[in-house]
Amino acid sequence: MHSHSVTTLEQLESIYGQPNERSVWKEIDHLNEDYQKFVRAAPFVVLASVGEGGTDCSPKGDPAGFVEIIDDKTLAIPDRPGNNRIDNLRNIIVDPRVSLLFLVPGVGETLRVNGTASISVDPELLARFEIRGKQPRTVILVSVTSVYFHCSKAIVRSGLWDADKQIDPKSLPTPGAILARLSHGKIDAQAYDRELPERVNATLY
Repeated sequence: MHSHSVTTLEQLESIYGQPNERSVWKEIDHLNEDYQKFVRAAPFVVLASVGEGGTDCSPKGDPAGFVEIIDDKTLAIPDRPGNNRIDNLRNIIVDPRVSLLFLVPGVGETLRVNGTASISVDPELLARFEIRGKQPRTVILVSVTSVYFHCSKAIVRSGLWDADKQIDPKSLPTPGAILARLSHGKIDAQAYDRELPERVNATLY
């Protein structure tokens, strides 16, 4: 298999050729009016980062528009309570480069933002993201270096927004079952799954 590996840029470009004009035109170094509309409509974004331990990719979600546009070169993302692994935050401390992928339910196009990030605990900034009387622990500030949209091919191929293609959750292992196996029985799978919805709702914010 290794004899068929692509290991040089020349090999790669011989396979794919050069990007067409449209894919070059759509990339700019700031959030114009059109791209800002995508950010404001998105209730979900994937944040990718890289650090000493490797790469990480983390989902972020809140009501649509939760990522605040400070200006056309700066975004602010609240970091809500999670599992306290804080992999992305650790990475940002070491290497500020990040990428964002915004998804809007029902829309085929996605928006990609590349830039550098910093972590803020500015009281005024935290207060702007308060929900249900609770503030995020930190806010991730992203300085934008490039922005462009992806066409809908991936969403169309996957059928991501097609309700008739949704699978039965029972066909997959539950969180409790996964943890029970990984913990060698230290976790009671049924009890964990029974309590999970209440635990999730209690720690959303």
